[in-house]
Amino acid sequence: MRIRLALAALLTVPFAAAAQGADPNLGRNLAATCAGCHNITGKSLTGVPGIAGRSKESLASTLKEFKGGQRSATVMHQLAKGYTDQQLELIAAYFAAQK
Repeated sequence: MRIRLALAALLTVPFAAAAQGADPNLGRNLAATCAGCHNITGKSLTGVPGIAGRSKESLASTLKEFKGGQRSATVMHQLAKGYTDQQLELIAAYFAAQK
């Protein structure tokens, strides 16, 4: 039961955040879900590829490829499916702005 509740809470974060409208921190808030692997700064400490400072276009394209199944992964293809293309653009913009 706890696992179901935790999973339900995790899956609703992207949708709840989208309902907030023009939140200036929305990109950062959405990117927080990436922190477990990529660090909130995008400078991975665990051997996972660092994504800080990559171009927004490159990051957004990669995220959309994960979402669409054109790029294989162990986890990213599943995670990316939980976001709209607009949310993926916000996440990409956030990590592109990290230096």
